[in-house]
Amino acid sequence: MAEHEPLRGIPGILRPYKEYIKSLNLGEGDQVVYYGCVGTCTPFVELLAVTIRGLHLRQAFVPLLEEEKAHAIHDVPDIGMQASGEPVAVAPRVIVIMGGLAMPLMPVTKEQVRDLAARHTGAKIVGVCFQNMFERAGWTGTVPFDLMINAMVEPVTVTRPAP
Repeated sequence: MAEHEPLRGIPGILRPYKEYIKSLNLGEGDQVVYYGCVGTCTPFVELLAVTIRGLHLRQAFVPLLEEEKAHAIHDVPDIGMQASGEPVAVAPRVIVIMGGLAMPLMPVTKEQVRDLAARHTGAKIVGVCFQNMFERAGWTGTVPFDLMINAMVEPVTVTRPAP
C-alpha cells in the first residue's frame, strides 16, 4: 500500500488496519488497546476489533485515557466484538488512538497522548480519525503515529419519503 493511497468506504479503513497489525507479527495474546470516547468511538473500535479477531490478540477499550477503567473486548456470538464490563490490565503492544479524543471540548490533550505513548515503550501507535481530526487539532506533529488512517464521510445524503 502506498504511503497516501486513497481508499473508499469501511473496507478502506479496515483493510489497511488489519494489514498493518498483521505486518507487526504480534504473538498470540499480545494486546491491542483502543483509547477513545465512550459512545461515539466504541462502534468504530468494535469494527476495528472484529477485523483482527482471527489473529488471537487480546483487545481492550480504554475510555479517554483512563487505563484503570479498561475493559476487555470479546467476540460475542451472533453479535460481534463488544467491550465487556470485565476490567483488564493494560500492557499494549499496539495503541490505537481514536480521533474522537482530538475533538473540541474533549478533556484530552495531544501532550497527554504523547506521554501515554512514551509510557508504553515499544508500543506501535495507530491513529484512526475522520475528517482530518488529528491534523485539524494539531496532533500530527506531537503524537508519534506509526500509522494514521483518516477517513472522510462526505457526502452524506438523507432521503425522506413523501408524506
